[in-house]
Amino acid sequence: MKNGFYTALGTPLTEEGRVVEKSLVKHIKQQIEIGASGLLLMGSMGKEAYIMNSEYAKIVDIAVNTVDGKIPLYVGAMDNSIARVMEKINMIGAGKKIDGIVLTVPFYAVPTNKDTIRWFKSIADRSPYPIYLYDLPGVTQYKMPMMVIDEVINHPNIKGMKSANWELIMTIGRKYPNADFECLYSGFDNFDYASTLGMHKQLDGMFCCTPKNTMAMYECMNSGDLEGTRRYLDKILLLRDTMIANNLDRCFTHTMNLLGFEGGFHADYSSPIGDDIKDMIKNMMINMGEL
Repeated sequence: MKNGFYTALGTPLTEEGRVVEKSLVKHIKQQIEIGASGLLLMGSMGKEAYIMNSEYAKIVDIAVNTVDGKIPLYVGAMDNSIARVMEKINMIGAGKKIDGIVLTVPFYAVPTNKDTIRWFKSIADRSPYPIYLYDLPGVTQYKMPMMVIDEVINHPNIKGMKSANWELIMTIGRKYPNADFECLYSGFDNFDYASTLGMHKQLDGMFCCTPKNTMAMYECMNSGDLEGTRRYLDKILLLRDTMIANNLDRCFTHTMNLLGFEGGFHADYSSPIGDDIKDMIKNMMINMGEL
């Protein structure tokens, strides 16, 4: 995995839950054009847990055909049983240009550490694709401990993890410097400072709706301009925090629609936002140079 930003893609859907193919293709192509180092399809920003089973494999096929091996593509398959995860992997089929399957722990009931080890190893034993751990305690209510990493890091088909846990990633790097195990950092609030400490693989969904600022931020980061990096990150953070305060799901859809991507990027039960919020978001995107 090369250094740089990895975008957690949104998934554009119709009101009936069908993928808007033209919009997804456009979204993927834009991220490739602005220099994304890799893409996560159907992560938490991509609403994997909300997508109809009948659309799952189609969405993967669209992404695989669009990316066409240009950059790494990772696919979320989060669910609540080994059987259901494997059903999704089997829907994809073997032999696709996919670089990994990304999994949280089960999110209906909080697993024990012993259960978690069994969960990841059992799926990794069966999957034709490498497995990447998705540490997402805000959703799963389970914070990935180092003891689980100790048990799975040498599994031949478990290849990495996405986490916002700075201390955990640093501990893995120190304890297993030669392991075949990549860590993607997702602590968006301090991407600028994290980069100075060697965390050069960073993943987030806000890259979707801030392509110009993202590209500028990483140009600054790559040239060692910490002040410039911080300036662009602060703009993105202000937009993100405003979206969180006013219904993140619907605001995300609004930002993507403003950028020309059709479809809904929110959960289908998410309440609409008013014109005042839409205008506020639009003005912020104009002020930060995205529109």
